[in-house]
Amino acid sequence: MSEQPILPMPSPNFDAVALDQRHVLRPWLHFESARTEGALVIETGEGAWLTDTKGRRYLDAVGGLWCTNVGLGRAEVADAMADQARALAFSNTFTDMTNGVSTRLAVKLAELAPGDLNRVHFTTGGSTANDSAYRLMQYYHHCKGRPEKTHVIARMQSYHGSSHLTMSIGNRGGDRMPEFKFLEDGFHHISAPDLYRRPEGLSEADYSALLVAEFAAKVAEIGPDRVGAFFAEPIMGSGGVLVPPEGYLQGIRALCAEHDILFVADEVVTAWGRVGHWFASYDLYGITPDIITTAKGLTSGYIPMGAMIYSDRIHEAIKESGWYASGYTYAGHPVAAAAALKVIEIMEREDLPARAREVGAYFEDRLQTLRDLPTVGDVRGKRMMMCVENVADKATRALHPEEIDIGKRISLKAEELGLIVRPMGHLNVMSPPLTITRDEVDLIVERLGAAISAVSSEL
Repeated sequence: MSEQPILPMPSPNFDAVALDQRHVLRPWLHFESARTEGALVIETGEGAWLTDTKGRRYLDAVGGLWCTNVGLGRAEVADAMADQARALAFSNTFTDMTNGVSTRLAVKLAELAPGDLNRVHFTTGGSTANDSAYRLMQYYHHCKGRPEKTHVIARMQSYHGSSHLTMSIGNRGGDRMPEFKFLEDGFHHISAPDLYRRPEGLSEADYSALLVAEFAAKVAEIGPDRVGAFFAEPIMGSGGVLVPPEGYLQGIRALCAEHDILFVADEVVTAWGRVGHWFASYDLYGITPDIITTAKGLTSGYIPMGAMIYSDRIHEAIKESGWYASGYTYAGHPVAAAAALKVIEIMEREDLPARAREVGAYFEDRLQTLRDLPTVGDVRGKRMMMCVENVADKATRALHPEEIDIGKRISLKAEELGLIVRPMGHLNVMSPPLTITRDEVDLIVERLGAAISAVSSEL
C-alpha cells in the first residue's frame, strides 16, 4: 500500500456536513436523519480503513458498497488511470470506433467468463448493465422471430439497479416507494430463496423443489412463448444476502434452456472474488448463464464501469440484423478500462479469489459466534458477503417494529466503535475488501458484537 497523498487543507469556513445538507441529494437519503445528524464525511482511505475529516478511523466492513475488492489506496491503480488519462483520456466507442485498452479488457473478460460468454458490451455501472441485458433480450428474441417474448421473471426482494427499468425488474421492499411509479406490464416476481424463513418443517431439498416448481408454474401462467428472461443474483445481495438452496439455480437454469428463456446472472456483487471466484455462476453453482452483468469489483470502485457479457449463441442470432441501437457515451471508457485491467492484474498476482475463500471461511465461522446474542436470529452468507438478521423473537422469527429501526441503531453504535456496517431494515450487511486480514475480521466481529449487545440492552 502507498502512503496517503497530502491533500490540500479546506478553508477554516468549510463545513462539509452543513454544505452537504444544503446542496446534496444523496442516494437513498432519509430526510429527517439528514437534517438532524448530517453525513459522515470521509477524507481518506487505505486498505479496509477509512478516516473522516476529524481524524477518526473506521474499519469499513461494507467495502464501499460491495466494491472495494482490492482495497483502497492502491498507487498502481491510480498510476494506471493517470497514465491512461495522459495518453488517451477519452475516445467514444460508438459505431465504427473503439480504443485499444477497452478491447484488451474485453478479451480478458471473455477469458475469465464461463462457457461461450465471449462477447462484451461495456456500460457505466450495474444498473446500466442490467438495463442493457433487458434490451439485448428483446433484441435477441425479435431476431429469432419472437417479438412477443419480452416478459421478465425476477424474485421478490431482488435488486437489479436504480434506473427506472431495473428498479421495475427488482422488487425490494425498501425500494418500492409510493412516491415513485414502476413498470408493471411484462414484469413478474416469484419468491426469494430465503432458507431462514422457509415453511416450517420443510427440508432444504424440498424447499428447493418448491421454488423451482413455482418458477415453472409462473412460466406456464405467462406462457413460455412470452417469457424472455429470468434475472437472478447467484446470491441475493441487497435483498438480504440470501444464499440459494442446493439445486435451486440449476433447476431454474434447466427450465430456462428448455424454453429458450435467457438466464441473466446479475453478478454485479458476486463477481470478482467476492465469494471466492471470478464469477459465482459457474464456479460456485455449476451453471453457465446466457448473460452475466457485472460492475463494482470490476474496477474495485476506483472509477465507475460495468459490463454485460453475453454468449456467442446470442451474438450469432443478432449479428445479421443491422443496427444495435443501444449504448452509453462512457462505454468502454479508456481510463476505466485501464483501472479494470490493473485491478484484475492485482487479483491474479495476489490470488485474491483464493484469499477470499480462505479468510472468508474464517469470517463465516467467526460471525457465527454472534448467534448467541439476544437479537440475532440468523447469520448467513458466503465468504466476503455476509449478513446478520436481527429479530424480536428467535423462536417465532418475528421482527421488531419498523420504527425501532434496529439495523440502523446497530450500525450507528458500531460507527461509535470505529466500524462501518450497512443497515438494511432489520439486517446488518458486510462485504469487506478481499485483502482483509484475520485480525481485521476479529475486529469486525468484536465491534459488531459489542454494538448488538449495547442496542439489545437498550431495547
